[in-house]
Amino acid sequence: MVPGHEVVGRIVDVGAGVAPTRAGERVGIGWLRRTCGHCARCLSGSENLCHDSLYTGWDADGGFAHYAVAPDDFVHVLPPGYTDVEAAPLLCAGIIGWRALRRAQLPERGRLGLYGFGAAAHLTMQVAISEGHRVHVMTRGANARALATALGAASVGDPTARPPEPLDAAIIFAPAGELVPPAMEALDDAGTVVCAGIHMSAIPALDYTRHVFRERQLRSVTANTRSDARDFLAAVSRSRVQVRTTVYAFADAARALEDLAADRLDGVAVLDVGARG
Repeated sequence: MVPGHEVVGRIVDVGAGVAPTRAGERVGIGWLRRTCGHCARCLSGSENLCHDSLYTGWDADGGFAHYAVAPDDFVHVLPPGYTDVEAAPLLCAGIIGWRALRRAQLPERGRLGLYGFGAAAHLTMQVAISEGHRVHVMTRGANARALATALGAASVGDPTARPPEPLDAAIIFAPAGELVPPAMEALDDAGTVVCAGIHMSAIPALDYTRHVFRERQLRSVTANTRSDARDFLAAVSRSRVQVRTTVYAFADAARALEDLAADRLDGVAVLDVGARG
């Protein structure tokens, strides 16, 4: 299987039933590749929960290649004003952050906490600020803290510390289950914690009175819908976000993965398959 689930390029050819005018368009392919289209989840707008869904770079070849094939209705037109390198992270990190933000159910001018500050969080924070919310970032890395401050965080602190004010919602991007209790404890009444990762380590036991009582909620995010993708790309077309990237030539893909695992990245790693190492 060829991996790669945030793919940017131009359409060079189309299959039967696809408008020939799409040839030449600059487009993106995201994580969600196909759904069945007829189950109860698909018909109710929750196609991300379709049991027969397929994923780019997991169920079918992805973007670590010079050419890729994808179903027409799952190929997205990209917003203007972003380079190919900047656009790639929008297609998963950005979209998942968008879905997590919607799942957080923030009130108008809400107080949001972000736990972990990498690819998705640095995009989500900018969208939240553009919507009028105040964002507090809880992260350990010095580079991540500096970036959060530069992008307009109301405060930056340690993940285990209380933010300076109660939160209406928190999104946990770090795959660390131990962050769930402090995030729940940081909530105001009726607040929501959203776990936005595709996996997470074990969540410690929650104390009902400290963490759950007063109608606090714990929610998860599973993939995204096409509607999420289109709404997010439209939003970042209206309010441009800064995409912090570290670019690697395709020959350096292994080094990119090593840097990601060692937390040496500032922002998002992007592979340029046309560049030489």
